[in-house]
Amino acid sequence: MKKLEIVYGIHPLIEAIIAKKTIRKIFFQKGLKKASNSYKKLRDLSKKEHIPIQTVSKQKFFQLKNKNHQGVFAVLSPIKTYHIEDLLPIFYEKGQNPLLIILDRITDVRNFGSIIRTAACAGADAIIIPKKDTAMIGSDSIKTSSGALFQVPICQEKNMLNTIEFLTNSGLKIVSATEKSNIYWYNIDFSGPTALILGNEEKGISSKYLKISYEQAKIPSIKGVSSLNVSVACGVILYEIFRQRTKTRF
Repeated sequence: MKKLEIVYGIHPLIEAIIAKKTIRKIFFQKGLKKASNSYKKLRDLSKKEHIPIQTVSKQKFFQLKNKNHQGVFAVLSPIKTYHIEDLLPIFYEKGQNPLLIILDRITDVRNFGSIIRTAACAGADAIIIPKKDTAMIGSDSIKTSSGALFQVPICQEKNMLNTIEFLTNSGLKIVSATEKSNIYWYNIDFSGPTALILGNEEKGISSKYLKISYEQAKIPSIKGVSSLNVSVACGVILYEIFRQRTKTRF
């Protein structure tokens, strides 16, 4: 397994952000003096790029005790991430029929990894996740995906609402997986370009995304039984899409 890459020091971190490195999280030492212009610039850049920030104790910096870390370090993502605006034209140019998965605040790393593994098996072209409120991309998610994180492009987006609107305007059918629907998943036509939205483990899909979805897909359950785990629901719907697109009968 590839070791996590760490960048420390205020100026190196500023340069890493400007260079568009994929940063998982920035850690600031508790009690750090915040007066310098460089510190403020780092904070402002982090917020602008929607990079998660956490304030931690001095003990967290033990591994950097002999380094001039200046009270800050960041962990870089082990994979390269993309923007769907850059990838979608490439899919169309290649004559592909895009299938995208949008993960709305999936925070459990096991669900995250399992969804990515299933998406890879079912032929999804890309996974779209938000910059914040999402499972960390690291060794655990790589392991639970059985390495599929290296096979399916991951797109991290600052504004998911704008991203969904972009996909709609680009000809994709937006389908939300929700138990609130009256339409069963197998009655939806997935034959054309599609983006499937899967929601948070507890709260489901945000209402603002449901409102702009073209369709809402329901997977029924026996009365009194709660809805399916999101990774299981993902598998059920993705293989219906696979069946429709390949005309495969299971």
